[in-house]
Amino acid sequence: MQDVEVRRHVAAPVERVWALATDLEGSPRVVRGIEAVEVLTPGPFGVGTRWRETRRMFGRSATEEMTVTAVEPQRCYATEASGPGVTYVSTLAFTPAPDGGTDVTATFGGRPTTTVGRVLAALTGAVGRRAIGRALAQDLEDIATAAEQG
Repeated sequence: MQDVEVRRHVAAPVERVWALATDLEGSPRVVRGIEAVEVLTPGPFGVGTRWRETRRMFGRSATEEMTVTAVEPQRCYATEASGPGVTYVSTLAFTPAPDGGTDVTATFGGRPTTTVGRVLAALTGAVGRRAIGRALAQDLEDIATAAEQG
């Protein structure tokens, strides 16, 4: 699957946006697509942090186990999740804007790991990318709303 990228300006400082985006326990209160989060590793958000996230996608609840694979505090982080025949990779990047706000870029991609995964990706590619783009845009809108309310 080709990566999907969505950008959003948030009228709040990077520190506030980062704090919201990395508050795993609080994310179901901020991001409407997230129904529940179960943090699996204690301690601060960083490489190796794992959690189970239940989301409503395509009209159904689905739970994925996410792992943080890279972190640059208040700049970006990357996560991976494995599904049947595919590994999902997502990133969130935070750039301070000249107006004191934050430009946020969300990227999501699926890497097929089996022949079946490659066939499914080819069959559902364009439709899946549009749905994922809408979900990413909604996530960023929800984070922006919470950050801007302060």
